[in-house]
Amino acid sequence: MEFDNKRVAGTILFVGAAQFIVLMIIAETLYPNYSTSDNYISDLGVGPSALIFNSSIILFGLMIVAGTYFIYRVFRSRFLLVLLTLAGIGAMGVGVFTESAGGIHVVFSLITFLFGGLSAIAFYKVEKTPFNWLSVVLGTMGLVALVLFGSSNYLGLGAGGMERMIAYPILLWGAGLGGHLIGSSEKMPTTKP
Repeated sequence: MEFDNKRVAGTILFVGAAQFIVLMIIAETLYPNYSTSDNYISDLGVGPSALIFNSSIILFGLMIVAGTYFIYRVFRSRFLLVLLTLAGIGAMGVGVFTESAGGIHVVFSLITFLFGGLSAIAFYKVEKTPFNWLSVVLGTMGLVALVLFGSSNYLGLGAGGMERMIAYPILLWGAGLGGHLIGSSEKMPTTKP
């Protein structure tokens, strides 16, 4: 059986991002009095929906790392390999070392956000227009929000809202990258009349 590395990578990344987005929303709804403005995303990892959130983000990190293997086989870029692998390891670390672990959790969160944003921007070199430009925009949005968040400038969104302005563009990029890789695969199925 012959595998199309681009399609496999895209499928893994799309499923990873999609399951995390959906399960994060479910975790938020199951957490009493949870506020997307006031609560950090990682509050979900220590509250009543901890099992859902932590298992989902660990799975997301694993899928990023697995998808990165196939992305490397397509683009042969060690730079992308390192950036995406670090983002995946960071995501796994967020789920393993919840916010109750203190500083180590903050480090893994920073690794995830920083290398996720940088990965999106770095894909400019290997992807086609318009997705390459969308990658830059989403990566930049996440990194600008990271700087604002780090300086406690929440622009009226609250700490949780600004943290989501870091995470959402990166998550959307990850799902979009997955779909883009699937759709741009060179081994598209043939249809019969």
